Amino acid sequence: MAALTRQDVLDIAQLARLHLEPDEVERLRGELSAILEHMEALRAVDTTGIEPMTHAVPMQLRLRADEPGEPLSVDDAVGQAPDRAGDLFQVPHILKTAAGARADRREVGAAGDRQGESASEGDGAAE
Repeated sequence: MAALTRQDVLDIAQLARLHLEPDEVERLRGELSAILEHMEALRAVDTTGIEPMTHAVPMQLRLRADEPGEPLSVDDAVGQAPDRAGDLFQVPHILKTAAGARADRREVGAAGDRQGESASEGDGAAE
């Protein structure tokens, strides 16, 4: 495989939303090219008959039974939240709707449901 070009690195940086200084472009061109060369060397290894594995050494996972238990109380669920409104988590608003900016904070119940809005009102979906 041919080494990456300067334009390849700039394209990758744009996809990753990174701003690179000119000296960083040249440094990363070399580093990324070396990574791709290493991947090509790995690709050349014959793995016929080799079982895929999840760990480098054989291991038996110890899993506990998934049994339902008592739900958390509201105080246990939201007790250590940095901001709460009664029995609800208070979280910053991060999306704007077509109508413009909404309130700075919104209340989210312990189950994750939004309080005081319809299902389609706060999801930013266009109707």
